[in-house]
Amino acid sequence: MKVALFGGTGFVGSYIIDQLIDSGHKPRLLVRDGSDRKVQSPDGCEIFYGDISDDESIKKVIDSSDAVIYSIGLIREFKSKGITFENTQFEGVVKCIEAALELNVKRFILMSANGVCPDGTNYFKTKWMAEQYLKNTDLDWTIFRPTAIFGDPRGHGRPEFCSQLNRDMISLPIPAPLFHEGLNPLGAGNFQMSMIHIEDVASIFVKSLEDKKFIKKIIELGGENITWRNIIKTISKAAGKNKFTVPAPVFAVQAVASLFERFSWFPVTKDQLTMLVQGNTCDSDRLFSENDITPIAFSSENLSYLREKKG
Repeated sequence: MKVALFGGTGFVGSYIIDQLIDSGHKPRLLVRDGSDRKVQSPDGCEIFYGDISDDESIKKVIDSSDAVIYSIGLIREFKSKGITFENTQFEGVVKCIEAALELNVKRFILMSANGVCPDGTNYFKTKWMAEQYLKNTDLDWTIFRPTAIFGDPRGHGRPEFCSQLNRDMISLPIPAPLFHEGLNPLGAGNFQMSMIHIEDVASIFVKSLEDKKFIKKIIELGGENITWRNIIKTISKAAGKNKFTVPAPVFAVQAVASLFERFSWFPVTKDQLTMLVQGNTCDSDRLFSENDITPIAFSSENLSYLREKKG
């Protein structure tokens, strides 16, 4: 099967490429000029140069493909540079959907996010808008909503949840924050996230390509529920650190973030903090069981790449 993959140079996309090739499929990638060095296994892919804003480039990738996977997403936006959630997580999706409809490529898989809603942060809102647009087509669509994705066992070196926390928090010579809402520190750091390994995410994406039971379904993807406190503890152990923690009222950190988030050197945005303390959990046990997937555990052993990268 020829699969048009948008987002192939990103973290999730790089592992989807691995799984596609391992499963005998042919990834067809849209790559910006100069970014081809980021492509994993380029000999196993068809590479088309262009940009997600260009309709003709998109059509070249989708034409003669059997399916489309859209995995482009931003960690944060920089509006002054024209890098926005709306451009990448909504408008880009719409362009690919319209091209797929025009070229009669029926199978379309979208990577969304757990927690999307019409009145949330811009990140969640644009993901939700893309879902609604896709759901109102006659394509054979599947929408996946991953939670917090970890893991880089093949050393692709893309930004992912744990490596970013290691760099921006664990490696710093100050205590790690146990965020809490309000002024009362009781229960600080006890909000939970369902940590799911990147290879489990990529595996279920590729398994869904030819399985009709996934069509017209919105599917949440998550692993074991872990508290923020234990996430920090596990990452610290994996990185070889003995990290102290301290309760931190999230509103105070958000106030600082609102001043500095426009600068790329500042590690977090106000909206990211809002989404973080809301927690992010789901139950995917039945999904994994039905698809013969044994989820990879969130453990210091499975985060060994953090020590190897030394922050």
